[in-house]
Amino acid sequence: MKIAFDAKRFFHNTSGLGNYSRDLVRILSEYYPDNEYLLLNKNKSDRGKDILERPNVRFIETSKGNLSRQLKMGKDAQKQGADIFHGLSGELPLKWDQKPIKKIVTIHDLIFVRYPQYYSFFDRKIHLWKFKKAASIADKIIAISEQTKRDIVQYLNVPESKVEVIYQGCHKAFKEQQSPELIQTAKEKFKLPERFILNVGTIEERKNLLSVVKAISGTEIPMVVVGRKTKYYQKIEKFLKNNKMEKQIIFLEGVSMDELAVIYKLADIFVYPSFFEGFGIPVIEALFSKTVVVTSNTSCLPEAGGKDSVYIDPKNDLDIKAKIQFLWDNESERKRREEKGFEFVQKFNDEPIANELMNLYQKII
Repeated sequence: MKIAFDAKRFFHNTSGLGNYSRDLVRILSEYYPDNEYLLLNKNKSDRGKDILERPNVRFIETSKGNLSRQLKMGKDAQKQGADIFHGLSGELPLKWDQKPIKKIVTIHDLIFVRYPQYYSFFDRKIHLWKFKKAASIADKIIAISEQTKRDIVQYLNVPESKVEVIYQGCHKAFKEQQSPELIQTAKEKFKLPERFILNVGTIEERKNLLSVVKAISGTEIPMVVVGRKTKYYQKIEKFLKNNKMEKQIIFLEGVSMDELAVIYKLADIFVYPSFFEGFGIPVIEALFSKTVVVTSNTSCLPEAGGKDSVYIDPKNDLDIKAKIQFLWDNESERKRREEKGFEFVQKFNDEPIANELMNLYQKII
């Protein structure tokens, strides 16, 4: 079987959609090496270079011209003799020729519909148009959670039978044991406290970091935050200054995947109070790292966290505070939940996800 992918995100996104794209191609090429995997884009980058070195993975430069991703990429895949075209980020090409090819699109979330206040009017309109168009063109739609499937059916008016839920995993670094040297280097480089709670993700309003900051005010619990700052960070900065908390929180950017894996493993508690997610990969990363998770009781987060994570109302600072403090003070309870969480997260391992993807590919051929 020959499978073509829209590889724009594979080559050019550092996190989120980029990680999803690279992991999907990586696990398929590893567990199903007899197939051929084509990465279509106008150019490539160093991202995913190790995956591209595999004998069954090839880069295909798309035809030149305006809007080549929308107007030419599909036909380029057909010229290559691809059996399936998989759009990895909610989009499919608009133009195709008569040669038969099956089309699949992965839709990660419809947050822009549920929370329009976080997006510009133009972005909302263009996203909705693209997603509706892709959903109508596709033979099958992959949703990355049951929550996303419900949203696709509701907001894109798609029959439930057209949507398959296939979860995503996370980078292999979180499943590996990093060397003692790297652990020590990371501790020193980032000046990590002996004990701390951790938050990972873009510092934006939807991720709701300010609620955690408020929850730990008046305590001596240190927090490490790994993520890109947006305008929302100014609200947090103001609260920290007003409450003399500047030294209680360490903000980090430019952290490598291996360094991030070390930081997850060193944390006592991972706190993720997001209002809404399509899936919530950081929760999976924490569980693979054997770090207990405190996360929101909303959207798909209970799907990602399992029954032994601790759930909070993201709008209730006192609820967040009580649950963080309880776990912070109870090592035996942390350990129990870490072990149970680690058992649960095995369902997000590479092999079961690769098998589900390949079963879907084979079903539509």
